[in-house]
Amino acid sequence: MAQEHPAHEWGYSGPEGPAHWGELKPEFAACKTGHLQSPVNIAGARSADLRAIQFEYKPSALHIINNGHTIQINYTPGSLIRVGDKRYELKQFHFHHPSEETIKGKRFPMELHLVHSDADGNLAVVSVLLEEGTANPLVETLWGVAPKTDGPEKTDDNLEINAADLLPASRSYFTFAGSLTTPPCTEGVSWFVLKTPVTISKKQVATFAEIYPYDERPTQRLNGRTVLASK
Repeated sequence: MAQEHPAHEWGYSGPEGPAHWGELKPEFAACKTGHLQSPVNIAGARSADLRAIQFEYKPSALHIINNGHTIQINYTPGSLIRVGDKRYELKQFHFHHPSEETIKGKRFPMELHLVHSDADGNLAVVSVLLEEGTANPLVETLWGVAPKTDGPEKTDDNLEINAADLLPASRSYFTFAGSLTTPPCTEGVSWFVLKTPVTISKKQVATFAEIYPYDERPTQRLNGRTVLASK
């Protein structure tokens, strides 16, 4: 069923921009007062013996929405990641232009966030950095049906997609404790930023930028957090 989204209460520029999110509503306070905020600049990560992320993604009927902030694909239940004894189900994925995470100060043209939740509601986000190169076939499919303006979810039960088609061959990653990168900036989110970028074409970047020229929160202070890197 198509869901109407709430009226826009925040944005990426001006009085509703990231610098003011924490003041717009009481429930957005963490955007201003939180100490474990995302995104971050990843530099000086410490190498550690970390469990591999096991991706168990299955195909999903296409459910796509322009929610006024990004293009988001809501995923059919049943796809998940496992990290050690933790299990998180894939709920949705969406895009940012340019990238929100930076690696040693380098920003990428775009970034993909795969948002997962465990049975208790704890969130885990897998981030895939997108760099310009060969076109990505799944992105091409998504852009072909993505609504140019915000509105209700569009569904096509005859069109199957698989989020696995957006993952790099190498699954090594950086990890840290963080938050949502959009209001209410809730903390307690486990972040897994894949080290290897995936390519999309210059035209695919431009197609998204026509809809959302800028939907990126600036990097936040680490405040003593350690970023770990899988070996």
